[in-house]
Amino acid sequence: MNLTLIKVTNLEKKFGNNYALKGVSFNIEKGDFVSIFGPNGAGKTTLLKIISTQIKPTAGNIFYNGVALKDLPDDFRNYFGVISHQPFLYENLTAYENLKFYGGLYNVQNLDNKIISLLKSVELYQRKDDYVRNYSRGMLQRLSIARALLHDPEIILLDEPYTGLDQHASHILTNILKEQFGKNKTILMITHNLSKGYELATKIMVMKKGKIVYNENKSVIPEHEFEDIYLSVVSGK
Repeated sequence: MNLTLIKVTNLEKKFGNNYALKGVSFNIEKGDFVSIFGPNGAGKTTLLKIISTQIKPTAGNIFYNGVALKDLPDDFRNYFGVISHQPFLYENLTAYENLKFYGGLYNVQNLDNKIISLLKSVELYQRKDDYVRNYSRGMLQRLSIARALLHDPEIILLDEPYTGLDQHASHILTNILKEQFGKNKTILMITHNLSKGYELATKIMVMKKGKIVYNENKSVIPEHEFEDIYLSVVSGK
């Protein structure tokens, strides 16, 4: 029997008079790779921000290992590695200095070796002493991946991680995610990239207008039918 790591129940988020999330409920088991798809404005990023405790819900609950997030200590955030549209990097520091800073915040052991290993895995080791302000968008994204994995998080949350990556950088990210999944990490990824999202996932969700409108194990979704299923779901057919 698989362990339910994250349980979301009747989650709502309201901004003014507008609902970004309306009664969202689902479970994520330990070791799942969940890909969430949906049109812009569906509430995907809001959901990820609530799960990662960046913002609070208007109503509903999230449980981690059966304990409500609101009842967990602040250092619970150490369980998360978040990759989003914002790289959360300091442009006047080098790549190495950025990772050194974040590693200190998380009290990462054997920090120098981990920094070198991650910079090599995202193919930025040769640029480790360059200021981040001189990095391209793709390089920033690759460094933010290294930052998010530095403290070896149990849960990896990704918001459109393939945005701004060229084909080579996309390949690097895909390999890193496969490696993390192989280590039994639990991964939740928001993406518009149907092929990558399908390839990596064990579970697939689709959001529309603040609701989960599709939630299935990938094993029951034939790859050649997935795009048609997605289009049908978001169009309401």
